Amino acid sequence: MVNRQQAPAIIDPVEFDLQLKPYTGFTLDNGVPVYSIDGGEQDVVMVEFVFYAGNWYEEKNIVAASTNFLLKNGTAKKNAFAINEHFEFYGAYLNRHCYSESATLTLHTLSKHLPELLPVVAEILTESAFSEKELVTYKQNQKQKLEVNLKKCDFIANRLIDEYLYGIHHPYGRYTTAEDYDQVNREDLLQFYQQYYTKGKCLLFVAGKLPADIQQQLNKAFGSLPFNPALPVSKTIPVKPATQKKYNIVNDSNSVQGAIRIGREFINRHHPDFAKAQVLNTIFGGYFGSRLMANIREDKGYTYGIHSFLQNHIHDSALIITTEAGRDVCTPTIEEIYKEMRLLQDELVDEEDLNLVRNYLVGSVLGDLDGPFQVIARWKSYILNGLDEQYFHNSIQTIKTVSAEELQVLAKKYLNPDEFYELVVV
Repeated sequence: MVNRQQAPAIIDPVEFDLQLKPYTGFTLDNGVPVYSIDGGEQDVVMVEFVFYAGNWYEEKNIVAASTNFLLKNGTAKKNAFAINEHFEFYGAYLNRHCYSESATLTLHTLSKHLPELLPVVAEILTESAFSEKELVTYKQNQKQKLEVNLKKCDFIANRLIDEYLYGIHHPYGRYTTAEDYDQVNREDLLQFYQQYYTKGKCLLFVAGKLPADIQQQLNKAFGSLPFNPALPVSKTIPVKPATQKKYNIVNDSNSVQGAIRIGREFINRHHPDFAKAQVLNTIFGGYFGSRLMANIREDKGYTYGIHSFLQNHIHDSALIITTEAGRDVCTPTIEEIYKEMRLLQDELVDEEDLNLVRNYLVGSVLGDLDGPFQVIARWKSYILNGLDEQYFHNSIQTIKTVSAEELQVLAKKYLNPDEFYELVVV
């Protein structure tokens, strides 16, 4: 019996033995691999289609994003209103997103409604119409949004720092203009759709309280579709960074605030330093208790928030520091950022601070594994990046054991101010 007069022992997250629930894998009749996690208390399920259809594969700018956006805006049999009404009738959500390498179509619904919804998803993936009317409306709306966004210094800064790091012709560095929307046409979308969706490489991720016949349902709806799991998916696109390192852009002469972006090219998940670098980045600027927040927000009061992060790309990657500060304190803010880099190079991280970050990171992973949707999301990230379960265990072990001396070596290796691109947009 629990003794209510005695407080339970407090256990730090680093003491937990975290395990990643394994997925169940099977293959549809057409060769499409399916990764599933069965769990949860509610009768809900997520079915996510991942296609290698990001802007990495487009020949004309914004074709990938436009194709993905218009997927559910009408088929040969149903218009956009009928499709949306069908999913809303069953209380389901059908969302789509386009990323650099991949694009997704994701269904959330009650498990019992799968038989009514999966055939409509199959119809969207094989018979989307991309009508001229929908395309005209889409282009008009997107151009209006772009016009508004171009007045914002943070929007401009996000576009330009990627261009400087990767080059304007690289998928990670390319951005959209109003002229791009004018030039895209229905034939571009249909060709991309047929090549990278209808006959493209597809991976399927399902999670939730799965019905016993989930494999049969998926096979019935999608097992005969002409997806091509053997389609080559990688091509080499060289990074061509800018030669100049420092930029000051005036976007609004009356602005009282500046958007600061500082970044450099960085290692990806396959590099042996990556897991340790995640710990270093967390200390530097990766959470609310970071060095950058303590100095620039809490001590100096230059900004409401400042963060550093490692970009989540499959191929090339970057370390970015991002903040907005008063126009009159942009220069001191940058000086303090570089000061914190040098402190991490010159001084060992205090053991108490390091333990705090260890517990924060392990606790974050623990939260990320809370439920089948979160578990399958982690597996999806690993699978798309060519990683396995051992990567999970190695990362946790690194968080628990990396030393202050190792972090100092990494700081000297990766936090050299002269190697960073520096951008201020006011």
